[in-house]
Amino acid sequence: MKVLIIDDHALVRDALARVLNSLAPDVIIQEAAEPRLAFEAIEREPDLDLVLLDLALPGMHGLTALKALRERYPAISVVVVSASVDRESVKEALDFGAMGYIPKSSSNEVLKNALQLVLAGGIYIPPEILGRNETVGPVAGPAAGTRSPTEIGLTERQAQILALMMRGEPNKVICRELNLAESTVKNQITAILKALNVTSRMQAVLAVAKLRLGLPEVRRREP
Repeated sequence: MKVLIIDDHALVRDALARVLNSLAPDVIIQEAAEPRLAFEAIEREPDLDLVLLDLALPGMHGLTALKALRERYPAISVVVVSASVDRESVKEALDFGAMGYIPKSSSNEVLKNALQLVLAGGIYIPPEILGRNETVGPVAGPAAGTRSPTEIGLTERQAQILALMMRGEPNKVICRELNLAESTVKNQITAILKALNVTSRMQAVLAVAKLRLGLPEVRRREP
């Protein structure tokens, strides 16, 4: 795995590198203190798997850099790691194609879990943005102030699929967990996004949090 860390603070780059090394000891890490150097590094080695991007960068705002990265190198996943944790910044980052938004104040354990989620194909959003105390996803199970998925026209099976989507699970895992064909899952996800009036999983996460849907708990199947 090849990762590029873009941050103008050496201590932050070192901390992120240590977390990455604990996840994958054979990871190849490159570092850049500003976007110009980052783009030069990517041109030299375009087969990166992941970019960790700060927003407060010299020479170019991080969101501008994010947009440029996604346009030039759409195959590379980008995760924002920022000291700023406000809803608008998170929303803009996700709209520009970030696969996650991790606050710099996060513990190493949270960082590891967030990066594992992204590398597995999920999307990480800080729980404080969703107004909850747990990880990314909707409110699980019935609780005061939550709405039933049936209120927006979801079936029981669609609610289960949505619960797994909010957990950051890719389609293949959803197929395995619910014993469904991939074509069935794709069709159901299309219907779910339509019911939520959104067009992507990123938008779905925010919509579910806003609607406060009480989704079922889907237990992992035994291997």
